[in-house]
Amino acid sequence: MKSASATTFDEAYYQRFYFDKKTSVVDPQHMERLGTFVCSYLKYLRVPVHRVLDVGCGIGLWKNIVAQHFPAASYQGVEFSPYLCERFGWQQGSVVDYAASEPFDFVICQGVLPYLSPPDLKTALHNLGRLCKGALYVEAVSREDYERDIIDEDLTDNRVFRHRAELYRRGLQQGAIELGGGVWLSRRAELPLFALEHVDG
Repeated sequence: MKSASATTFDEAYYQRFYFDKKTSVVDPQHMERLGTFVCSYLKYLRVPVHRVLDVGCGIGLWKNIVAQHFPAASYQGVEFSPYLCERFGWQQGSVVDYAASEPFDFVICQGVLPYLSPPDLKTALHNLGRLCKGALYVEAVSREDYERDIIDEDLTDNRVFRHRAELYRRGLQQGAIELGGGVWLSRRAELPLFALEHVDG
C-alpha cells in the first residue's frame, strides 16, 4: 500500500472531519487542554521557542495556541493538501521530505504519520529529528490503540495505516528523547533532564 496522496485531503475530507460539527474529529476543549499542557511543559523545561513548525498543520488548530503561549514566536504552517494551502495560505510540503535552512525550536506533527506507508514513515520520522533542535510534539494512532478499543472508528478516518507504536518510537528515538504525553526533546537540545523525566532515564 502507498501513502495517502494529496488528493485524499480535498474539500470533502475537511468538510467531513473538521467543518461539519456532526462528524468533526475536532474537540476545541481537547485542543485547548492539549495546547496548554504541551506549551506549559516546554516553558517548564525552558525550551527557547522562537521558531515553530507545524507540519501537516491542517486547518491551523495550533496557530492560535502558539500565539497565545509564545507570542513572539514565528509560526510556519506546512500542509500536503493543495486545497488547504490555497484556502489558508500554508506552505505546500510533506513531512516525508520537507526541508528548511535551519531547524526549528518547536515542531508539531499531529494526526499525519498514520497516513504514511512504512517506508515513508521511516523517512518522515528521521526528517522530524532533522527539523527539530528543541521540542517535538507527535500525535499518531497506533495498532495498539485499535486493539485496546480506544479509537472511535465512526469518527476516525479508516484509510490510515495501523503501525505499531514501537515503529514510531524507534524512528523518533534516533533524534529525540521521549518525555511522555507525546512530547519529545531533541538530542541536540542542551537542557538538563532528571532521570525520571524521560522514558529511558
